[in-house]
Amino acid sequence: MTDSLHLQSELATLTTEAFRPELAGIDQLPTLDIARLMNGEDTGVPAAVAARLPEIAAAVDAVAARMERGGRLVYAGAGTAGRLGVLDASECPPTFNTAPGQVVGLIAGGPGALVTSVEGAEDSPGLARADLDALKLTPDDSVVGVSASGRTPYAIGAVEHARAAGALTVGLSCNADSALAAAAEHGIEVVVGPELLTGSTRLKAGTAQKLVLNMLSTITMIRLGKTYGNLMVDLRASNAKLRARSRRIVAQATGAPEADVERALTEAEGEVKTAILIILAGVDGATATRLLEESDGRLRTALGKAGA
Repeated sequence: MTDSLHLQSELATLTTEAFRPELAGIDQLPTLDIARLMNGEDTGVPAAVAARLPEIAAAVDAVAARMERGGRLVYAGAGTAGRLGVLDASECPPTFNTAPGQVVGLIAGGPGALVTSVEGAEDSPGLARADLDALKLTPDDSVVGVSASGRTPYAIGAVEHARAAGALTVGLSCNADSALAAAAEHGIEVVVGPELLTGSTRLKAGTAQKLVLNMLSTITMIRLGKTYGNLMVDLRASNAKLRARSRRIVAQATGAPEADVERALTEAEGEVKTAILIILAGVDGATATRLLEESDGRLRTALGKAGA
């Protein structure tokens, strides 16, 4: 069998590629009816994610344990899956004040593939190995391969190479019994069914992957003490909106009046957790900074040390 025929045969077995004859006349429907159909399709995605919550939680705990030891979280995917990984990684520094390179998004074909298709990049496991080698993987790192089909060579190659290097591996796909999940220590298969447009996995599959990536990064950061309750106390105030949010978070966490919030943030040089500790523990900025350092940045732990 030629490579082309083999690929066609393989794709024919995938739920995400299945044709839905009942939707063959969708292009003749009124716009509102098409919108209702799409909206109805999307409502099933959260239930598909819910069916995989135990696997997601296990992956989060494993990733958090590695990151506690200084490891990195690395996403690797092609096309839409790769873009979603890069998106999630890029949002971690402003949201959780992660260090540069602590959460990394790799996309087959490099940064240019974010906006333009790079032909053949997704078919290269060797490219994935090279991208990971450039990061100098360690056993404390975690690599999440992301692929709607679960068969993308780039994602599978990344997971296999990372696992051989001793890193933690997670395989996120939207088909059952996928090669990607089988290659990883933690397989997460969110089966959302055939797409409204045959094979267009930027739709339900993309939504499902975004939801799972949200969980992986957000809950990991919660486990790492990057939040205080549901407040983003580690956010990086890099613009006017985030500076205003910083003031609001300190006020919400402490109940302090505006003048006290401003004074604490000034003393804390804009660091939200430090400002909260200054107010709640009644300590100065230097003491608050020291307590947080001794507590690995965990605000609740620092408050306990201060007797607050």
